[in-house]
Amino acid sequence: ATTAPRIPSTRLALHHFDTSYSLHLGALWPSVRAGLLCEQKYGALLNNFAAADHVPQQLELLNATNFVSEAHQKAQQWQRETMAQAEVSPPLCASISSKIKCYTFPRGDIMRFRPARPDSLGLLNYYLMDAASLLPVLALNVQPGDFVLDLCAAPGGKTLALLQTGFCGYLAANDISISRTKRLHEILHSYVPREVRDIVSVTSYDGRDWDQVKGGTFHKVLVDVPCTTDRHSAMEEHNNIFHKRRTKERQMLPMLQLELLMAGILAAKPGAELVYSTCSLSPLQNECVVE
Repeated sequence: ATTAPRIPSTRLALHHFDTSYSLHLGALWPSVRAGLLCEQKYGALLNNFAAADHVPQQLELLNATNFVSEAHQKAQQWQRETMAQAEVSPPLCASISSKIKCYTFPRGDIMRFRPARPDSLGLLNYYLMDAASLLPVLALNVQPGDFVLDLCAAPGGKTLALLQTGFCGYLAANDISISRTKRLHEILHSYVPREVRDIVSVTSYDGRDWDQVKGGTFHKVLVDVPCTTDRHSAMEEHNNIFHKRRTKERQMLPMLQLELLMAGILAAKPGAELVYSTCSLSPLQNECVVE
């Protein structure tokens, strides 16, 4: 052990991805691999609670566009084109797409956004996040007055996005990590006024036991589970789940994910909706868990 060369965790991760994802994705894998190894591209989620009416114009001057409204327009166009063939539902709810605004630079442009600035009340005008993290929130399609559970909420980007809809009647944001829920509290205080924070309950329960806390009470449940976090695993040595000391933890991930998904289902009311999401391409952590 002392004389064997130390293989970086990122190299182990990439070897694993090359072996498994090349079989799963076939000809798509080389381009997906290139995207995985590129510098992370951020989106700027506009904070509807801040006095920042000028921010969209500033971002548009930098050639950034609101990808959520663009997606909605494309969805409407697709619906019009397919209506003649069959009756279909619009893929993106109009009310949600008008509430959530996230600006990104054009494809291939990885220019950085400036740090967010506070308004007159001290609320920051936008939150920088991976724009793909909004997709589970959009898919959840929160409706006015919904009781919402974010079962694995920290560090808080999706929780903040859920609040941007203005539809949550009550929002439970839970994460087992106390240090990560501390970061969630910081985000809520930096972006959300006190009267809106009053509808948010932040807890640090083990998500697998949530049904014992408040079972059968939520209209919408987001289960964004811990996973191999593929981009981080391929790019960062720090806290890398492919480190040899974390092998057992990595192997047990699908079981943990399954237990969290079951707890989320039990937390939901009859007829409720649940979104399960990961930051991984692994079928073992996605399709197999859902099946």
